[in-house]
Amino acid sequence: RMQGTALILLPGFIYQLSSLDRNLFSSKDAVIILLSSFFLAAHFGSWVWSLDHTSLVHSLLFVTSHPLVVVLLMPILGSKIRRGHVIGASVGFFGAALTLKDIDADGEVTLIGNFFAFIGAVTVVGYLFAGRYLRSERNMPLFIYAFPVTFLSALWLTPASIIIEGTSFSQTLPELGVFGWFDLSWIFWVGYLSLGPGLLGHTGINAVLRWFPPLIVSIALLFEPVIGGVIGWFLTGDISLGIWTVIGGCLMLVGAMMVKFEEANEQTIDESPS
Repeated sequence: RMQGTALILLPGFIYQLSSLDRNLFSSKDAVIILLSSFFLAAHFGSWVWSLDHTSLVHSLLFVTSHPLVVVLLMPILGSKIRRGHVIGASVGFFGAALTLKDIDADGEVTLIGNFFAFIGAVTVVGYLFAGRYLRSERNMPLFIYAFPVTFLSALWLTPASIIIEGTSFSQTLPELGVFGWFDLSWIFWVGYLSLGPGLLGHTGINAVLRWFPPLIVSIALLFEPVIGGVIGWFLTGDISLGIWTVIGGCLMLVGAMMVKFEEANEQTIDESPS
C-alpha cells in the first residue's frame, strides 16, 4: 500500500516541486519529514501486524485511541492538562480495560494483538504532530509533505518485512515478494488501498483541514472502528463482537471525543481576545 500510494503521490510532488521556493524550508523541516516517515512506518507496521493477531474491531478501537495517548504525552510536551482531558482519558482507558474482558485463550481477540494496535496509536501521534507542524505552521504544500513521508515509510517497512515476515525480492510467490503487489492477483486490491485509504484517506485528511475544523475531522476519524467493523462484516459475513467490546468500545469513543472537545474549547479560549 505504501509503495502504491507513493507512486500515486509522485506526480503531485513533481508538479509542486517545480514551482516551490526551496529557500522557504530548512534542514529542520527535512529532519521532521524523516521522523514523520519513521512514525508512519511504525504505525502501519504495528497496526497491520495486530490485524493478524486480534479482531478487526479491537484493532481499530485501539489504533484510533490516539487522542487518549496525547493526554498521556501532554506533561512531556509541556502542555496544560485540564479537567476535561483527565475525565476523557479516564473514561477512554476504562473502556479499553473493559474490552480486554473479551480476551479468550482460544478466541480471536488477544492481548498482544491489542497491544500492537495501541502501539499504532502511539506512533501515529508523532506522525500527526509532524504533519500539523509542517502543514499548518510551515505551510508546506500537501504533496511536498505527503510524498517523501509515504515513500520513506515504504522504504523503512521493506527491510522490516524481509526480516519479520520472510518476504524477498523474488516474484515466485507474489504474496511474499517485496513488489509482489504488481502481480495481477494483487494489483487491484493494492490499487484500491492506495487510491482509497492512501490518497483519499491519509492524504485527504491533510487536505480537508483547510476547509473543515480539526475537531470535525478528528471526531469523524474516531468512528473508524464502527465503519471498519461494518465493512468487515459486509466483506466476510462474520465479526467478533463481545458484549464487553461493545460497552468498552463505546466508552473509548466517548472518552476520545471528550478529549477532542476539551482541546477545541482550549483553543477557543486561547484565541479569544483577553
